[in-house]
Amino acid sequence: MKVTMEVDCTPEEARRFLGLPDVSKANDVYVDTVAKAMQGASNLDQLQSFAKQIAPMGEIGLKLFQNFMEQGAMGSMSGASKKPKD
Repeated sequence: MKVTMEVDCTPEEARRFLGLPDVSKANDVYVDTVAKAMQGASNLDQLQSFAKQIAPMGEIGLKLFQNFMEQGAMGSMSGASKKPKD
């Protein structure tokens, strides 16, 4: 059996309904810090080095995330050609 439900609400309403904390202030501080740090980068190598430093678990975390995203994309592409099971 498959049940589909559509909920029409804003992201803020969904956050409150699910009981998730409001992290908008922390996110603003993080975005400002990253933006200021990126302003000093003048080439692609500097940007890549900076991204590796701020990524969770450094370069290893960045590689894990990249692999996860690639596998997800490949999985969704291969799943599109399969027929759904009853």
